[in-house]
Amino acid sequence: MNAFTLPDFYLPYPARLNPHRERARRHSMAWAREMGMLDAPTPAGGLVWTEAELARHDYGLMCAYTHPDCDGPTLDTVTDWYVWVFFFDDHFLELFKYSKDLAGAREYLEHLELFLADDPPEPTNPTEAGLADLWRRTVPAMSDGWRRRFVTATHNLLVESMWELDNINRGRIANPIEYLQMRRRVGGAPWSANLVEYAVGAEVPDRVAATRPMRVLCDTFADAVHLRNDLFSYQREVREEGENSNAVLVLETFLSVSTQRAADLTNDLLTSRLEQFENTALVEVPALAADVGLTPPETAAVAAYTKGLQDWQAGGHEWHARSSRYMNDGATESAGLGVPGLAVGGVGTEAFAPGGGVRLSFGPGVAHRLRHQAYRQFRPVGHLPVPDIALPYPVRLNPHLDTAREHTARWCGDMGFHDSVPGIAVGGVWDERRTRGIDLPHCAAGLLPDAGADELYLASDWLAWGTYGDDYFPLVFGARRDVAAAKACHERLKRFMPLADEPVPEPVNGIERGLADLWTRTAGPMSPRHRRRFRESVDAMTASWVWEVVNQAQNRVPDPIDYVEMRRQTFGSDLTVRLARLRDDDPLPDELFEHRTLHELDTAAMDVGMFINDLYSYQKEVEFEGEMHNMVLVLEHFLDVDRLRARDIVADLVAARVAEFEHIVTVDLPALADELDLDDDVRAALTRHAEMLQDWMAGILEWHRHCVRYTEAELRRLRQQSLPQVPSRLPTGLGTAAAWLPGTLAARP
Repeated sequence: MNAFTLPDFYLPYPARLNPHRERARRHSMAWAREMGMLDAPTPAGGLVWTEAELARHDYGLMCAYTHPDCDGPTLDTVTDWYVWVFFFDDHFLELFKYSKDLAGAREYLEHLELFLADDPPEPTNPTEAGLADLWRRTVPAMSDGWRRRFVTATHNLLVESMWELDNINRGRIANPIEYLQMRRRVGGAPWSANLVEYAVGAEVPDRVAATRPMRVLCDTFADAVHLRNDLFSYQREVREEGENSNAVLVLETFLSVSTQRAADLTNDLLTSRLEQFENTALVEVPALAADVGLTPPETAAVAAYTKGLQDWQAGGHEWHARSSRYMNDGATESAGLGVPGLAVGGVGTEAFAPGGGVRLSFGPGVAHRLRHQAYRQFRPVGHLPVPDIALPYPVRLNPHLDTAREHTARWCGDMGFHDSVPGIAVGGVWDERRTRGIDLPHCAAGLLPDAGADELYLASDWLAWGTYGDDYFPLVFGARRDVAAAKACHERLKRFMPLADEPVPEPVNGIERGLADLWTRTAGPMSPRHRRRFRESVDAMTASWVWEVVNQAQNRVPDPIDYVEMRRQTFGSDLTVRLARLRDDDPLPDELFEHRTLHELDTAAMDVGMFINDLYSYQKEVEFEGEMHNMVLVLEHFLDVDRLRARDIVADLVAARVAEFEHIVTVDLPALADELDLDDDVRAALTRHAEMLQDWMAGILEWHRHCVRYTEAELRRLRQQSLPQVPSRLPTGLGTAAAWLPGTLAARP
């Protein structure tokens, strides 16, 4: 029996079929035979693939659906790439999944990477032969920028297979955040996005390839592709082959729900990622084109790429619904929703549903939008009891804490944090009492328990500036839904962080004055490399504040994946971690932090800190500030549960990320050091980095437990403080909600 009934999918784009399908089928079969893929033996004595099995999988049909507009030779090459990647996946698992030969698996992958070059060695197996042939046929047609991106995506696809194999060997099922992060690396969809550029004959301009809108297009595309695949492949991968890298299984295990419920939630997340893709494509990408001044040909290339990703989504679903590789009983029948007036005929229309309509399905998307964009602000929720959070790390406080408190209170006043701010009816964003009550030096003293006095003062001031900015943007710009002003402020803040001798404008308010002072004190002693990296961290944080204002303007509760990734920036996680790595004598190279092990270590710790914050700040943000950027609230909306159930899931996520962090420290870091043959100095620095993150997590929790910022008494005091500014007789009735001024928001019932 099937493990679950396939859900109703959101299908916003019609699938179309490339007229060169039969040619691609014939070519890929002949190519696979030529490369030796149909003769490759398994350790058990069988074959990885037979001709009949390859025909049943029908990758020619898949690529004809996912790339409906390219010519015959291009479709041949793209289809061969997919035959290669699926053969690699099956070949690798056949050789190493059952034998659990991790050393052999690593050697296999390292040798395979040698074929991502113009002068490869002699192939020793069909996977290497196929990669060598495809590299020769594809790369000369593309730019150096595309080649770098494609090598990175292919590298991740290959080497992160070890993560899957390791989890199988340990019988370990990842937590949801780890799974989704790693699925992008090992699942291959970012690699597919690179091939879309090749297929449509239009590359993403190098100067915008790394921007948030283009990253989000690729990431949401990848997540949707992987989540869809997990739904269709659960029966084969989990029930029949014993694999454990599948979103349905991850949610089923973590949330302790039925397989059917986990499948429905996976589909909800798939729908959410498709809608995030649409929002990015229609809102953020056009704004990016205008902001950076893309030329008409560059704009056309981005549009062609975006359309290519849409075609892939539609075609990928159609192929999954038809391929013998997957559980798809009834998928072609249940997916169809005839749309009157869209019936067409001719080349490329075979995917259209019978009865005169295109196979589209809008129901899940409409329901999801209604739930996530019908958020009611300032609803009374009451105090949220925070469950016990156990961290296995002692709290150590810096001995210079008391003097740092006096220093930072004076510094905030000197910078203008207590001054009145235009557009806010009641004074400024902060006053001295609030500054002292928030007590950011206490937080800094836990993050940096061994720092000297000056270093602690600097870190305390950075935390104060970041927290002030986090309050400033939603109050000054978010309350007015003034996205343009928020973006202008963000762009202007960059000018106060010169990398060399660029002119710096005169600060006009506290947020600018504070950053100018901090940058002078911080960046002056830095090397150019550290200065650039540190500026990137600050810039990412201020850009994330704009993202929050955009969501306020759209009244949009973000989806869980987008929220987690952006929350690390709004919380200033990377910035505060970098504060502990300011010294130029740090022997850890930046390249090491791009390795999966260090990335997972850092993000696990960051998530612990920000989820702790969301648990403590829930009432403040939801009831008193009308905010929507809180993980408890995000899960309330996404899972359709009450706040207490959402709270418990957030607490479970904290525990899961702590457990993952501990595993990385005890198992993965030593393995990484051995794998890369790191010297004693770098190994010691890795240990210090992990210990610094332990202090960071413990300090964050300690500060939240004692800070008045999130107590109901302080929240009501601040509301009462603003009451004199509220008119004694307020307009009532339909349409009067807009009468609330930004400065009176804190007093709104």
